[in-house]
Amino acid sequence: MSSKLHSYNPEFIPDCSSQRFGIVVAEWNAHITDKLLDGAIETFLANHVKPENIEVAHVPGSFELTFGAKQMINSNKFNAVIVLGCVIKGDTPHFDYVCMGVTQGIAQLNATANIPTIFGMLTVNTEQQAFDRCGGSLGNKGSEAAITAIKMANFSCK
Repeated sequence: MSSKLHSYNPEFIPDCSSQRFGIVVAEWNAHITDKLLDGAIETFLANHVKPENIEVAHVPGSFELTFGAKQMINSNKFNAVIVLGCVIKGDTPHFDYVCMGVTQGIAQLNATANIPTIFGMLTVNTEQQAFDRCGGSLGNKGSEAAITAIKMANFSCK
């Protein structure tokens, strides 16, 4: 098995046919986040998650992902929640503030919530790097987030 998650071995994926997954997607950079979303949904379906057990919610930008994830967690309907976004570095420190805020927010949710929140946000220097990670040469990070969600929803300490 390759060390890259996008080439996972389906034999090692737990049964998740009865589990429910929430996905919060940023509308900003939708030409990228839509591809991440497609990758996540395709991976869930390929691993026997029922379409009716996948719920998608959209938020305006990546900074709002934490709030959207918190609302999904508070609904008590899901086994795991994924956040999908894309922040491309520009000429101002806005990139740093957004990335730091979302990263800290998702880390806080993981430290305090009773279900996992999966960080599926691209933080890249160029649009090409984003394309490489949403179905290009480096796979689809949305698909990887779905595999991570399945694994973490079935995580147990033995």
